[in-house]
Amino acid sequence: MGTFISSFFVFLIFLSLFGFKLDREYQRGVIFRLGRINGVRGPGLYWILPMIDQKAQVDIRTKTVNIEPQETVTADSVTIKVNAVLYYRILDPSKAINKVENYQSAVYQTALTTLRNVVGQNILDDVLQNRDKINIRVQEIVDEITEPWGVVIERVEMKDVEIPLAMQRAMAKEAEAIREKRARIIKASAEQEASIKLAEASQLIIENPVALELRRLQMLTEVGAENNTTTLVMIPSDFITLAKRLSDSIPNQEQQK
Repeated sequence: MGTFISSFFVFLIFLSLFGFKLDREYQRGVIFRLGRINGVRGPGLYWILPMIDQKAQVDIRTKTVNIEPQETVTADSVTIKVNAVLYYRILDPSKAINKVENYQSAVYQTALTTLRNVVGQNILDDVLQNRDKINIRVQEIVDEITEPWGVVIERVEMKDVEIPLAMQRAMAKEAEAIREKRARIIKASAEQEASIKLAEASQLIIENPVALELRRLQMLTEVGAENNTTTLVMIPSDFITLAKRLSDSIPNQEQQK
């Protein structure tokens, strides 16, 4: 009889030892007592009733989910592929275990469909230029859906947008046309400013004709500064006429003598 009692106490001691549980700082234990929720334990060392309590361990660290590329049609009927990264963590371990069967799969599928729907509501230019706006919108929608599950969405980031090759060529042509338009506008503006300056210069030359000769001499100086250059000096027609008159007057003077 004494041996039986001793064995029974040893069994109870070993059984009680199995009731000790240890969770790390980033882990929590959801305890079920006879199938009913009994609270959340951890981190650290704690004890549960063996064979009566059951534990479901939950990791509360931030998790990263890579959303695979999704083919969707934008609001302006362009078919593209987008992928993203989702960051979330467990805020309430009890809800994450009891409110949804598999919170990881549920969060992933929710983010997948939400990303496709939000991108489909925007035109291609907004998807390419306003990614932050789309990221925030996806985060708000997914966070609203997952809140009853005890899950908080920390961040959503679009990684890449794949555009069809034909659309890439069309966008390149459009960008080239825009750059050419800008270049022509700048050139026309420069020519307009230059014409205004030339008109002002012409007025100054009309008021003072000597300025034209000074400008011509300055231009010759600038041209002569270059090596291996041939300089053509343009003589005004007035000088040629004056020289001709002088040459004609010399023989007449000699005949008169």
